[in-house]
Amino acid sequence: MVNVPATVAAALVVVLFGVALVTMTTGDFAVAGACFMSASVLIYLRETRLVSR
Repeated sequence: MVNVPATVAAALVVVLFGVALVTMTTGDFAVAGACFMSASVLIYLRETRLVSR
């Protein structure tokens, strides 16, 4: 069965990386850094809390 919260978290990580790359190319480095950091924290939470082992 599909783990819906983990899948949604993974999709959100992809969106955050996309936003970070776009904002980095436009020169808004604070927003890009916040998006990269948020994606990193979300990856950590997904791997430690949402994915069953």
